[in-house]
This record gives sequence, C-alpha cells and structure tokens, in this order.
Amino acid sequence: MLDETGRAKRLHDVLGDAVVVLGFVYTSCPDINGCPLANHVLQRVQSRLLEDAGLGAQVRLVSLSFDPIHDRPEVMRSLGESFAKPGADWRLLTTVSDDALAPILEAYGQSIQREYDAGGRPLGTISHLLRVFLIDREKRIRNVYSSALLHADTVWSDVRTILAESAPSRPEPAQPREDPARLSFPAEPPLGLPEMHIPPGAEPTPERIALGRKLFFDRRLSRNATISCALCHVPAQGFTSNAMATSIGIEGRTVRRNAPSLYNAAYAERLFHDGRESSLEEQVWSPLLAADEMGNPSVQELLDRLGTLRDYDGLFEAAFEGSGPTRDHVGVALASFERTLVSGSSPFDRWRFGGEAKALSPAAQRGAALFEGKAGCVACHAIGEQTALFTDHALHDTGVGFRRAAAPTTADVEIEYAPGSRLRIDAAVVSAAREPPRPDFGLEEISGRPEDRWKYRTPSLRNVALTAPYMHDGSVRTLPEVVEYYDGGGAAHALLDARIRPLGLRTGEKEDLVAFLESLTGDDIEALVEMAEATPIGDTTSRSSP
Repeated sequence: MLDETGRAKRLHDVLGDAVVVLGFVYTSCPDINGCPLANHVLQRVQSRLLEDAGLGAQVRLVSLSFDPIHDRPEVMRSLGESFAKPGADWRLLTTVSDDALAPILEAYGQSIQREYDAGGRPLGTISHLLRVFLIDREKRIRNVYSSALLHADTVWSDVRTILAESAPSRPEPAQPREDPARLSFPAEPPLGLPEMHIPPGAEPTPERIALGRKLFFDRRLSRNATISCALCHVPAQGFTSNAMATSIGIEGRTVRRNAPSLYNAAYAERLFHDGRESSLEEQVWSPLLAADEMGNPSVQELLDRLGTLRDYDGLFEAAFEGSGPTRDHVGVALASFERTLVSGSSPFDRWRFGGEAKALSPAAQRGAALFEGKAGCVACHAIGEQTALFTDHALHDTGVGFRRAAAPTTADVEIEYAPGSRLRIDAAVVSAAREPPRPDFGLEEISGRPEDRWKYRTPSLRNVALTAPYMHDGSVRTLPEVVEYYDGGGAAHALLDARIRPLGLRTGEKEDLVAFLESLTGDDIEALVEMAEATPIGDTTSRSSP
C-alpha cells in the first residue's frame, strides 16, 4: 500500500489491532449509490466514533482505492482533507499499480473492470460492485455490506457488538445495567388505546422483554448471521423500513411485501398482510423460518444455535423459571418486547378522548370530519367511543393487488437508484437482472377461496406519517399519494370492495385529510425508540451480532 504521504505500508499493518471498516472506492466514481454512498456512511460512522472517545480509539476506518492510475497519494490525501475530521482514525490508501493491487482485490473477492477508449487508453470509469468489509481485531471478516444493506446504524451496531465481544468475559459493567423499570410493560395503556389482551403464560416481565429485545436485534438468528428482525423493522423508521418498498432477506433475496410497522402490533387480531396468524408468539416464527427472509431450516436448528451462544447463558433461565431456549420461549420473549411498542396519546387522542379542544389544528379537525364523513375512511379504519385502533381487523380488496397483477410487463420500470432520485428503465433490462416476480394473491393463498383474492389486512393508521411507503407492496410512497389513490376509487375490478369508490375530494380537502393522518403520531415515539435502542456499552446481552 501507499498511504496519503506516499510511504509504503502493508495492509496487514494498517489494520493493526483495531476493529476496521474497510471500503474499496475510487475518487472519480460517478455512481451515487456506489463509492459516494460508502464515503457518506463512513463519514456518519466517523461522527459516532468522535462522540465517544473510548470507542473511537478502538476503531479504524480504511478507504482503499482500486484506481492507482488516478488516485495517487496526493489525491487520497485531498480526499482525507475533505472527509476525515481531526481526532478520527481514517486511513486513505492506494497502490503503486494495478499489478500491486490485483492480489488484494482477489483475496477480498473484489472484482473490477476498467473501461478503455478505442485507442486502449484507460478511461476514468471502473465497473464494480460496492463492498464494505467489517474486520475484527483478529483480522476476521465479520460482515460484507452491499449497497442495499450499507447503513451507518447497522455498521455502528456491528462495531459495538464486536467491541463488546472482545472485552474480557463477564466484566463488571462500567455503568449500571439497564434499569428493569425501563423495560417494564406499561401499567396503563396510553390515551386512546384499550386494555391489551395477553395470553396466559405470556406475561411480559422485565426479563422476558430484555431477552426479546436482544433477540430482536441479533442477526445470528438468521441462517447466515446477516439478518435480524430490526433490519426490516428499524426502530428509528417507525419499526418498518422507509427505504424499501418490499423487504430484503438473506443473501439479498426478494420478499414480496412491505415490512409492516410494529407499533401497536400487540392489538392486532390478524397478523401479516394476509392475516395468516393471530398470535404474536407464533407470528415470530414465520420470518425466522421463511427461506427468503431469515432462512433457518428448522426450529430445532435455531434453538441448537442459541444454545451455543455464550452471551445468552442464563438469560432464558432467568426469564422462564430455570428453563432454557424452546420454541415457546423464543416466541414469548419476542412477543413480550413487541408488546412494549404501544403508542398513543397523539394530538388526535388528546382532542377526541382528552378533551383538549386546541390539541388538533383546524386543518386536522376538518380532516377528521372528512375521515368519518365524506371520505368514509372510518368504515375500515374504525374509531370507538373511548379508544381508536383505526382498524376493523378485517381483510379487504382495495384494488392494490389487482393493480399490480394487471400492470403491463412490457412497460418501463421506475427505479429509485438513490434516495429521492429515480429514473425509468426498459422492463426487459430489469427483467434480465432480477428474480422473476412472484404473484401475490393475498388471503386467497391462505384460505384457498377465489373470492379472497387480493384481500389484505386493514392496518392501523396510528403513526402512519412515520411508516412510509404504504400498501402491502409498498407501492405508494407518500400520504398525499394514498389520499389520491382512494379519491380516484382505487383500481376498479370485479372483486373490489364496495367501500372503495370515487370520493370527489377537492384539493383543500385532500390536504386536510393528510393533516389529520399526521395528527395520529403518538407523543411517545422518541421514548419508545430510545427504549428499543438503548444499551450500555460493553453489555453483550442486548445487541445484534454480525
């Protein structure tokens, strides 16, 4: 290697005994979802490290160019001056030549293809797949992030996990362990929510909630230790994923449906978009065993794996009266954590159920009248006398499934290649590069009845402003687009629910409806996210593992 000053170094020595985040990049990369994304994520990780000097001293960021023709040491030094902040350990490296670089790329499985002009002279463009590596102190590669999974929060969580793993076993914590009260089940439901039914034997104790939260963030629960529940149900994104219309499972496998928000999932009478489960304890096993989600081949294989993880020693026993991991215990623990994610006390609740006349803006009040009147939304998103779950717990055909099934396969496809940036690509090109789309018939897949085709569960609208994109397939990006869809009467066809009809809303009325939907965000969101994510440094019992 050559460092920013031109001095020769071995990559092995540059890695040292730190936990390393290593990205292969080149400075003239034009793909915003490639090298610029890697640099952006490393900048955000750098900011986290600078906020905690104790962690920052143990972690090193490394950017290695695979364009030695252009990225000379002075170019890398200039890049460092743009990105690296004082106090951060960020090394920017290049090599003498392509020949010197080749064995490193081969060892890391990093394939590149340089483009040349008609005269055989190299152009500035290099074709490559983005890969960022997480390397522990023993120089073992612990994770490889592609562009789809490269996120600062994920990298940061993994770094913290590795640092916790490498700490002396069973250390005395530098600060008190989590206050059990923070993980207790709420004594009373928030304003606007009813009492919760909890099955006998599934009572959410602090020990069960803490164990469930650990399982929720632990990527070792997937077959190849790359996917956790939290990667699709991101706490800071409404316990769903704002970045993806449909989820991504192990090995980048495509999941047909949008990740539903977990807020108030404890009140749902039917779970999953197709309503196939009614128990939170049983629901958790579907993604754990699905081949395109977490990919475990059997219940017992996962339980055996949990039994080998030392950081779970004693946790199941503490939560379940001396008993170790079982199918039921895993289900109860995860369900116990999910039952803490109750959110109410929104401006709407304070206005409707709390008697605060000014809690709701005039626009939102007009939207409430439309919701229950002209727009007819309340027919499915029910509001009670003392509480409101904003769902009838039923499944309906709103036309979204039919619309997707009827869409022409030869039309151009709109692709979001970076946040907020979209382009249209020929359908034939997209089809050649992706898995064949699988049909989705909704409830019919469960019931076997043709009349149930394209019926999907009515979701609660609480916190709906936080949980974009919308519909079972994530095909609607914003709340105004949702209102436009229903105002237009959905996608007309023979099985369309009779409640779906053209509404004839004026522009101002649509805006009022959106204001009302935005008023359904609970005032407890920040506390719930903090509770879900908070873990003392060095506590290996509460975070995911790469």
